[in-house]
Amino acid sequence: MRKSSLVVEGENGLKSIYSFNRETDKELSGYAALSEIIGGMQEALFDTYGKQFELFSMNEYHFELWTIFEEDMRDEGSEVEHVTKIYEKLESRTFTYDGEAQEPIYQVQPALQNNLYAYKNAGIAFARVPIFDGAHIGQLECVLAVGEHEMKTFLQTLRDRLWQKSRNEVLMFKDGMDGLQQEHQPVTRTVTRDDVVLNEEMKTEIYQMLDHFFEEDRSFFTSYRIPYRRGILLYGPPGNGKTTLVKSIAHTVDAPVAYWQITEFTSSDSIAQVFQVAARLAPMILVIEDIDSMPDGVRSYFLNTLDGATSKEGIFLVGTTNYPERIDPGLINRAGRFDRGYEVKLPGEELRKRYTVKRNFQSVMDEQGLDLAIRHTEGFSFAQLSELFIACALEKHQKGKVDVGRIIESMRSEYKKSKTGKWWEGNDHLGFR
Repeated sequence: MRKSSLVVEGENGLKSIYSFNRETDKELSGYAALSEIIGGMQEALFDTYGKQFELFSMNEYHFELWTIFEEDMRDEGSEVEHVTKIYEKLESRTFTYDGEAQEPIYQVQPALQNNLYAYKNAGIAFARVPIFDGAHIGQLECVLAVGEHEMKTFLQTLRDRLWQKSRNEVLMFKDGMDGLQQEHQPVTRTVTRDDVVLNEEMKTEIYQMLDHFFEEDRSFFTSYRIPYRRGILLYGPPGNGKTTLVKSIAHTVDAPVAYWQITEFTSSDSIAQVFQVAARLAPMILVIEDIDSMPDGVRSYFLNTLDGATSKEGIFLVGTTNYPERIDPGLINRAGRFDRGYEVKLPGEELRKRYTVKRNFQSVMDEQGLDLAIRHTEGFSFAQLSELFIACALEKHQKGKVDVGRIIESMRSEYKKSKTGKWWEGNDHLGFR
């Protein structure tokens, strides 16, 4: 690969740093190739802006920074400019499929990879450079800036914007085979505190703890020299309001919220990355879903991270589990990890009554049916009560009347089969007759 001056290649007139010559090019690797790439980008930036840019970050973990940059890159009104391509024969544009749009469409957009972009007034540049390893193409993420002042100013602006994004989006983490995956997901439905049907004393205590933590005046923590970090653990069978509670927290607390789904692929590296991002967004809320699924090999590392002097500073942890018997006792038996544990139980009759009113059961059944739905659903979760409402609404729509008792017994029968695994009780065969 040979370095060339900026050239105009192809019908689109796009500039590129590197062009390929079959006769003279030789393969570069290691530091030599890296030096050529960085030097070519610095030359292109100097030719465009008359300023020398230095490299501030290379493949460091700054997902939130790249998220803001990508938004700006695709916003025609932003000050982001395309400076040059890296390799002439690789992509300059790409396409995406927007399945969330009212009418799903393909969109053609500038490509993140193989291009150098810059904020024309901020003195900041971004490049995702292809790296070749045999048949595999990786990427090198580079952030350049004119100087330290420009970098600090941009990062402060970034933090302010991320806080604004948090009002409408949640930062999602999920551990997969290829490492930690991240994305911002828009909040599609507002969940208020009134939507949460829980024991009132427990509900009040949780919200008071949250509101107190995120008050602007933190005199309580400073006066008593209490570390500025808190954590609660929500446990209990699925379908009883843990997720609704978490959603309401995300909607009603003025702070960034990150949601981390623990899987069998969770590693010490992903644990470190999540807490690095959380620390940069603090004060914030970090929800850790299915904490009992933490792989055995990294539990000690996770516990040590929670014990770290600054690892949770400004972080309000919310852990959830459907299987408290599987959870490491060290999570709740030691101060500084999770301060309080709250059992979210199956709803009793009073909570079932409140739920039926909130879910508007009275719109699909008479008083007798409503009484059955409240008194004869002992052992039902809120999720099962929601299924009962849908089944009753469908039957009323199709037949004009509802047999609530029959539907409840049918649901009990199916639930019993799912618990015992005896799906075909009462049937001697499968298939068609």
